[in-house]
Amino acid sequence: MKKLIKWCAAALLVAVAAMAVTYRAVNRVPSADMPQIDRVYAIFEEGGCLSCHSADPKVPFYAKLPVAGKVIMKDIDSGYRAFDMTKFMEALKTGGEINAVDLAKVEKVVLDNRMPMAKYYLVHWGSQLTAEKREIVLDWVKNERAAMYNDGLVGDRAAEPVRPIDAKLEYDEAKAALGFALFHDTRLSVDNTVSCASCHALETAGVDNHRYSHGVDDQLGGVNAPTVYNAVYNFVQFWDGRAMTLADQAAGPPLNPIEMASPSFDDIIAKLEKDRKFAKAFKAVYPDGLTQANLTDAIEQFERTLVTPDSRFDNWLRGDDEAITAEELEGYELFKKYDCATCHVGPNLGGLTYELMGLRRHYFAERGLELTVEDNGRFKETQEERDRHRFKVPGLRNVEHTWPYYHDGTRETLEEAVYDMGLYQVDVEMTDAEVAKVVAFLKTLTGKYNGEYITSDNDREHIDAETDHEH
Repeated sequence: MKKLIKWCAAALLVAVAAMAVTYRAVNRVPSADMPQIDRVYAIFEEGGCLSCHSADPKVPFYAKLPVAGKVIMKDIDSGYRAFDMTKFMEALKTGGEINAVDLAKVEKVVLDNRMPMAKYYLVHWGSQLTAEKREIVLDWVKNERAAMYNDGLVGDRAAEPVRPIDAKLEYDEAKAALGFALFHDTRLSVDNTVSCASCHALETAGVDNHRYSHGVDDQLGGVNAPTVYNAVYNFVQFWDGRAMTLADQAAGPPLNPIEMASPSFDDIIAKLEKDRKFAKAFKAVYPDGLTQANLTDAIEQFERTLVTPDSRFDNWLRGDDEAITAEELEGYELFKKYDCATCHVGPNLGGLTYELMGLRRHYFAERGLELTVEDNGRFKETQEERDRHRFKVPGLRNVEHTWPYYHDGTRETLEEAVYDMGLYQVDVEMTDAEVAKVVAFLKTLTGKYNGEYITSDNDREHIDAETDHEH
């Protein structure tokens, strides 16, 4: 009996040793002789990321089993909803451009050591993200981000996902001057009552502080007007991304039947041509005169001037430790901890991807309001089911002045907006103290336009009547 026990013990030790050797072998680190980006690609490929984070996942055979299959398919659905890694992996493989949001998402998952989940790597041994692999990935992220921005940040702050606003962007000064005039010109509307500035006033942080903007005949739009400040940093325009450029965006409202309701740009041009002084000035800058393309180009050139650098947080990023308080810095750390800085990244803290509204909890089911066509988000344009309720991530610059919040304008205060983002996007109930710190951080993002800090002339206590009514 004793012999049998010894033999069993020896066999067990051999088995454990064999498993340890095998485990170490399959979790090998890609060779240091490989280029860094190839090592990272190999880590993610062997990690099986595309098994969940793609439209065409590689489903294992045991996914057909009754109990295991249900769990696996739920994980696949959850992974794909959160992050489609197809383009990211293709960029790694071909040396293409990496999206800043993809980079931030990967970095956060690696920092938190969330993926792959234990139930995956215990079956797929070579997939585990070991300490050595994590170090390789994080070092690559740091290098990639420094090359991506090249904005002069140094030390640890050169690796931050949030970046400072450029002091000035290139634009044509003469065209921008015409764009400024057009931006404030009510002749773009059918009845000469509404201009771009009616909904995007520069003195009210580039918004109107209404839940829905008022168009001709006091008609209400169906979505909250985003700010024009720093819109140049957005990869597309409008919540649903239907405009690829600022010029494309400028062409929309004049012909929108609710906003400005002009029948055509020919009608707008006919009115402007009657103003001989303006038409002459325009032709001096645009030799082919008043055309739709020239009108919208001029507005785009003006909007390129609407950047708001030199916020207190920008100064901190550039090395001024006294620019923000300890509470505000704690708020930034919470902002990163709760995944806000995986979507709200870059100079504008957003505007770089479409993301699902209600990632962890069903926002629209709990909102208590009837669904509108605008609630469909990107789906309006693509008709692809995955895009339903996905919206272009809004930038957070000057956010303390751009209330109310969300595409539907249902959150009147930053405190409400922050708390509910934690709830619906991360499934975290933030404490009042945590919310206060994040809000304090967000207020450090208020920048300057023409040397003066952005403010809002609107009284916070006088939110428009329809907002109060619909709440």
